[in-house]
Amino acid sequence: MNNFHYTKASSVDEAVLAGKGAENYFIAGGTNLLDLWKYDLTHPQKMVDVNGIEELKTITELPNGGLRLGALVTNNTTAYHPLVEARYPLLSRTILAGATAQIRNSATNGGNLLQRTRCYYFYDPASPCNKRNPGSGCPAVEGQNRLHAILGFSDKCIATFPSDMCVALAALEAVVRVTGPNGSREIAFADFHRLPGDRPELDNTLGQDELITAIDLPPRGYAEHHNYLKLRDRNSYAFALVSVATGYELEAGMIANARIALGGVAHIPWRVEAAETYLEGKAPTEASFAGAADLILAGAQGFEHNAFKIELARRTIVRSGMMALDPSCQRPGAPPSL
Repeated sequence: MNNFHYTKASSVDEAVLAGKGAENYFIAGGTNLLDLWKYDLTHPQKMVDVNGIEELKTITELPNGGLRLGALVTNNTTAYHPLVEARYPLLSRTILAGATAQIRNSATNGGNLLQRTRCYYFYDPASPCNKRNPGSGCPAVEGQNRLHAILGFSDKCIATFPSDMCVALAALEAVVRVTGPNGSREIAFADFHRLPGDRPELDNTLGQDELITAIDLPPRGYAEHHNYLKLRDRNSYAFALVSVATGYELEAGMIANARIALGGVAHIPWRVEAAETYLEGKAPTEASFAGAADLILAGAQGFEHNAFKIELARRTIVRSGMMALDPSCQRPGAPPSL
């Protein structure tokens, strides 16, 4: 039995004050936190319920033309919000590709960023795991590693980050707004999640007592040319083997600006800016996207059961790029573009 204290906060300042402490947790939808608790992987001493903070439950337009997503807005509300559907359809599609409608109705935007890996060994308390018990080892390196990383891993951890939504947020270059005991700050999305290195137990750069309050989207949403392609073992409620979020703008038929982010391949949503720069000024062809794929997958390395993901990722990058030419082909029932 895990005895704990419970308190409910009605403001950000109240939540931050109540949340101080190494084993104190903020809880909103709880769709991942409660799983970790049930599996005896986390042991909260205090739960701070933030569902009463109304100011974090809105989606508002920003003066620069962007959009602010409140941290407590649910994933489904975000995906179906008219402004998100119209201006950031890439984000809408990635959210709807994840989990089930029931989970998306509870899961929040802030919580989505804080998901922990679904590595089998991490969830098995009987197995060693550097992410769960630093210094104990990473059995996935020699074990069952079909879902594991091919990029950015270390000898300490080859786990992958499971979020779909975050792949789009990486491509869109979102900004995470947080508040803690030392005040408020902004974190560029590229700086939010961490590679495992020697500290795989640290998933992100969020301070221990900091609360995510919002996610800011920049004005550029790639509404005309975008795609999210998720390859998985079954058609629903499965984490990605490989996923690719693609967005670009065309001028005179050539790519003027591009963004590509991958999921299911690393400890973070994987993005290589050199590949995006490479696409500028090129026609949106299979050859162009294949060249970008070479840059994105440079240094990729597979293990016994997941080496296939390298070629799978390469093909997915190309196909996603081509599908982004005509987003209407992604509607349910529409014929495939390739």
